[in-house]
Amino acid sequence: MSETSVLRVEHLTKTYRSGERTLTVLRDVSLSVREGSRCAIVGPSGSGKTTLLGLCAGLDRPTSGSVALNGVALNDLNEDELAQIRNQYVGFVFQTFQLIPTLTALENVMVPIELRGESGVRRQAIELLNQVGLGERLDHYPAQLSGGEQQRVSLARAFINQPKILFADEPTGNLDGETAEKISDLLFELNEAAGTTLVLVTHNLELAQRTQRIISLKAGSIGSDENLVRGTECLLP
Repeated sequence: MSETSVLRVEHLTKTYRSGERTLTVLRDVSLSVREGSRCAIVGPSGSGKTTLLGLCAGLDRPTSGSVALNGVALNDLNEDELAQIRNQYVGFVFQTFQLIPTLTALENVMVPIELRGESGVRRQAIELLNQVGLGERLDHYPAQLSGGEQQRVSLARAFINQPKILFADEPTGNLDGETAEKISDLLFELNEAAGTTLVLVTHNLELAQRTQRIISLKAGSIGSDENLVRGTECLLP
């Protein structure tokens, strides 16, 4: 495994103003994730998990502190530059699938690569949809697919740009138990085959234990940071 840090977070704080009140969602969070590792972020509702994920992925900006993604300091970038970094290095899987309803399964998967203007998009998308078991549903729209099938499309879309890091926010949260297990297996299979760094937010402790490291948030701070695999530390000094 590479010794390189693909994600480095230093003294990250995020606050929101609500009238006269200030709500601190994240408080002085620092962590570093090694390239190719698999990490889970767990904690009760309201502990800051999704906020942390969004800041790490450049979807939001911190109140203070810094995020570096693949060596690029996100704080220094404007919105267009952030979008370019996300498209170049990041894959996303969301609880709510986030598919474009007017596009077919195949077209949804093709979107990230089409934004780059690269060739061979259709072939890559078909190959990934075959891998996730949807080779016969290419021309179906999201409304014509079950929740599990929509999440399979989401997985194929997340991996098509060969991301350096995949952020997954409760990827099985909207699925029944049997479907959730199949999607979890598929997520880890695709991730292992691609060698992608995985940062997973989940309430599911069994799912979290399939990673190499569990970061537990409590009231916006890191309560614990446990390496599950001896000799394969995800945390860099």
